[in-house]
Parts: sequence; C-alpha cells; structure tokens
Amino acid sequence: MERSEMKIGDLSRETKTKVVTIRYYEKVGLLASPPRSSGNYRTYDREALERLRFIRRCRDLGFSVDQIRELLELSSHEERACSDVDAITETHLAEVERKITDLQALANELRQISSRCSGGGTISNCRILDAITPRADQTADPV
Repeated sequence: MERSEMKIGDLSRETKTKVVTIRYYEKVGLLASPPRSSGNYRTYDREALERLRFIRRCRDLGFSVDQIRELLELSSHEERACSDVDAITETHLAEVERKITDLQALANELRQISSRCSGGGTISNCRILDAITPRADQTADPV
C-alpha cells in the first residue's frame, strides 16, 4: 500500500500492529501524535510508517520501550559515534542471556519433575503435583 498519507487502520495493516498499540506508542512518545484530516482522522506519512516498522522490529528483538526511545533518539544523530547504541545492545544481550540461563534451569527442573510421573495412577498419587506443591519450609522466589 505505502501511500503518502494513511489512516491509523491502514498503518495498522501495513505494519501488522494493533491500533491500540499504535495509540500506546503515541502516548509514550515513541510515535509523534499525527495531524488530523478534515474528517478528524489521524493521518500518517511515510516517516511514521518507517518509524513504526523500526519500533516493531525492536520490540520483536525484545528491546524495552525505554531502550527503543534511546535508540530512536540516537538514530536522529547520524554523525554521532555508535558506542551508545553498542552499550544499549550489550545491556540487552546480557539480559537475554540471563533469561536463557533461567529458562534452561526451568526446563531442567520441569524435566526432573516430569520424570517422576509414570503417566498412570490417579491425581491423589500424582508425583508432579507433589513436586510442585510448596512445602511450609519453602519460601517463594519473588517474580
């Protein structure tokens, strides 16, 4: 489609982004509030389309809204050194790697729990439920 001016529904379809999400990005300042048509419709230009595509790609890669805001700000200074972008990316990568480690530990724990079950029997004798039921001497980890 990629017309020079489009309504929010067109932008939504073009970027596969829900209208409510586009409005949220406007509210938090990732997207500028667009001008309105004579019929009071929001109208978006090619720059808004490209910016939303960038935001979507960043979100797909797991960057936070604050990190995206920083990346957008940095991208507007083309002559600037990219060390700040590198720092944001390194911080994000460290967080992703920490999450991967946590998920691998979780997978191992679930494998152990699952291996306790033979698949037969009744709920009253379920080894999986026994394994995941907290005991009085256990404290929950904060999430």
